[in-house]
Amino acid sequence: METLKNEQAKQPPPAIASCRKKKNEEATFLEDLKDHIDEFIHASMDEHKTCLKKTVQKMFGMSKIVAKRSADNKEVESSLPLQTTVSD
Repeated sequence: METLKNEQAKQPPPAIASCRKKKNEEATFLEDLKDHIDEFIHASMDEHKTCLKKTVQKMFGMSKIVAKRSADNKEVESSLPLQTTVSD
C-alpha cells in the first residue's frame, strides 16, 4: 500500500490538454470518478480557469447554433385545438 502511495507521489500530474479525458476506457465508474476527483484536486488555478472558460464558450456556442436553427426554421407549426371531456 505504501509503495503505491510513493509511486503516486513521485509521478508528476499529467498535463491536462482538455478539461476532462478518460484515462482508461475499461475503467469502472468508480475508478473513473476517482481519477476525475484526483484531477480536479490537483489541477492548478490556471487549469481551472481555462476549463471554466472553455465550458462557458462551448455553452454559448451551442446556444448560438440552436438560435440560428430556430431562426432558419420559419415554418409554422400546426397545432390541434385542445379537446377536453368531462365525465360524471
